[in-house]
Order: sequence, then structure tokens, then C-alpha cells
Amino acid sequence: MEHGCLEPGIYTILLSLGKAQEIRVGALGVIAFAAGYYAYTGSARGSGGCKRVDRHIRVIQGESTRRWHIDYLLPQTDFLEVFITKTTLDLECRIASMIAERLRPVKGFGCTDCTCLSHLHYAQDPADLQEAVRLAHGQQR
Repeated sequence: MEHGCLEPGIYTILLSLGKAQEIRVGALGVIAFAAGYYAYTGSARGSGGCKRVDRHIRVIQGESTRRWHIDYLLPQTDFLEVFITKTTLDLECRIASMIAERLRPVKGFGCTDCTCLSHLHYAQDPADLQEAVRLAHGQQR
């Protein structure tokens, strides 16, 4: 499954984790992930646009490269959907912070290059996850 967005932007991928797991996440160490739903926000503002979303999907499907924190979680999850705000502006942290207002952050995840608490957020209910992400991305348009 390819997403195919070639324009630059900020994306949030929605994931489902079927069972609670402890996963070693690079330098973060072992993190206990609850079963449920996760939203990961990233930036794809380079010349390849949102091809990074396609790369994340390939990791879910078994590609073994581990480059970012999210690469350790992806193989354990199912892809649900992606929200993209097409922009060249640096809105990644703003969108992640807006999601954090509604969902529980996974401390330190995906934010080693900024001062955010997290770029990965958890919800028990998929509708809550989707609403938080839709609002965060919708307010940027």
C-alpha cells in the first residue's frame, strides 16, 4: 500500500496496537505500550514530500530498517489512516501539541530534536484518536 503524496507537509499516522507490549525503542529503552490506538506526528517537508508516510507503511509490512523511534513500534501495529497538512511551514510541534491537549503522550517519543513532550499519543478509543488528530490538522488549514 503506497500513500503517494509527493507534496511537503506534516503528517499524523493512526495506528492500532492489538495487545499490550514492552518494546525497546532505541536510546529511549524499553517502553510499556498499552493496547489501543496511537497517533504519531512527523514532518515530511523535504523534496520527497510525504514519501516518508510510505516508508512508515513499509516498516509496518516488514521492512527492517530502524532509523527513528517510530520504526520500533510500527512492526507491532496495524495502519489505520493518515492525516496530512500540506505545507512547507514547520507546524509539526504545533500539531503534536494540539493532539497532546486531548490524548495521552508517550513521554520523549519522536521528539529528540525539539522541546515537545512527545510526538506519539495514545487513546483507548479510536474515535477519540481520530477526533483529536482531525481537529489538530483541521485548524492548520
